[in-house]
Amino acid sequence: MAPAGSFEALQAAINAGADSVFFGIQQLNMRARAAQKFTLEDLEEIAKRCKKAGVKTYITVNVLLYEHDLELMRTIIDTAKKAGIDAIIAQDIAAINHAREVGIPVHASTQLSISNFESVKFYSQFADTIVLARELDLPMMKNICTRIKEEDVRGPSGELVKIEVFVHGALCIAQSGRCHMSLLQTNTSAQRGACLHECRKKYRIIDDETGKEMMVDNQYVLSPKDLCTLPFLDELVEAGISVFKIEGRGRSAQYVDTVTRIYRQAVEAIEARSFTREKITEWMEELKTVFNRGFTDGYYLGKELPDWSATAGNQSTEERIYIGDINHYFPKAKVAELYIRSHGLKKGDQVVIMGNATGVVYNDIKEIMKDEQFIEEASKQTMITFPLKEKVRHNDKVYILRKRNLNEVS
Repeated sequence: MAPAGSFEALQAAINAGADSVFFGIQQLNMRARAAQKFTLEDLEEIAKRCKKAGVKTYITVNVLLYEHDLELMRTIIDTAKKAGIDAIIAQDIAAINHAREVGIPVHASTQLSISNFESVKFYSQFADTIVLARELDLPMMKNICTRIKEEDVRGPSGELVKIEVFVHGALCIAQSGRCHMSLLQTNTSAQRGACLHECRKKYRIIDDETGKEMMVDNQYVLSPKDLCTLPFLDELVEAGISVFKIEGRGRSAQYVDTVTRIYRQAVEAIEARSFTREKITEWMEELKTVFNRGFTDGYYLGKELPDWSATAGNQSTEERIYIGDINHYFPKAKVAELYIRSHGLKKGDQVVIMGNATGVVYNDIKEIMKDEQFIEEASKQTMITFPLKEKVRHNDKVYILRKRNLNEVS
């Protein structure tokens, strides 16, 4: 289950092998500030693209709802039902009840902190899929999945309740993401989709009476590393988890493409009994190339607290540098025409191309042509062509990929 914060990311998720995508509409979702919000008018296009690809669509209406939100909540759910969206993800009973009234399935959000089998049984009267609290470890998850089968716990659809867990992406220090730091500091509530990531800042601990400062290992004492379950994904499969959720609606299409593709390959390798240490090592190196704050097991392997990040920002081993836009693609010749706006391009460079209908396409630049002449390198403000097997489109953005010097990352 992949995140989609934009049409670029949506297409990247589809191309990379996602079985389902989740996304928010306007302000009633937990990433209202972080993602490029889709509108109600986008729902038909989202449903159309995903149905064509056999991908399920889940819309997040998972914020706490105030009285003045209810009309918009009903409008979003009604429009989603009409457009053919497959389910909503919710924590507020008002949204859950309205979804039941109009006949659209519900996924119980992690914000409900469902942490035991009795809670799963209770919420099964409302939801076909239940997202467990993030604080559970593997034996707890396995016990819940086993008891669902043993006691034949079924959701409103009549099917056995599915259990969903997060497998990759940002972790929040608060219990199941229910944080109040932004509300206390800036009067913007994380539970209303307006988190300002106060936890990602540097903090010092000072004794107010003496003025003495306590020593801590690092100043990012509230900022966990990103969750990564890839090394023990086979154990999650064995535990009986039905849905693996990748976090990242505020991240780039390249992130969505890379993480979704790797977890798809890993699941297929587990099924084929070819999930090896060598493959895990290769996949982990590739995961490091896109946005991350370092990786942790979270609570899944029994740690009391997740590992803390050493910096506030991105620890990816690669960076994207924008160079220009696709002007045209010649499908018969399999050649792309690129207008270079900034920096430059030379043979041997690796580029990534992203667009709303394209998703994400990688290419190694083996030939460059300008004015019907082969050249070694092209400068900015130049129109060039280069061979490209995959179709791209007018105005798709083109970036060079470069290795990052992590010693210079703050």
